[in-house]
Amino acid sequence: MIRFAAVLSLLPIFVMTATASAQTAVEKQNSGCARDVARHCRSKMNDGDMVVLACLKEHRAKLSKTCAKTLADHGQ
Repeated sequence: MIRFAAVLSLLPIFVMTATASAQTAVEKQNSGCARDVARHCRSKMNDGDMVVLACLKEHRAKLSKTCAKTLADHGQ
């Protein structure tokens, strides 16, 4: 009975951790630049993150406000 109670007490921690991991993955996918990458850097999408980042920087004047802010917030 004590083991069962201990497992139940840890369950909320596990659920919160799993939820936080899922949110992090979604945030990365929806960073605010997905549309800009598809629009301006589609041909470079399979070349790696740094190539896509360089492409976004090349097209900085054409980026959406959300993507421009995301890049600025990350020091790019």
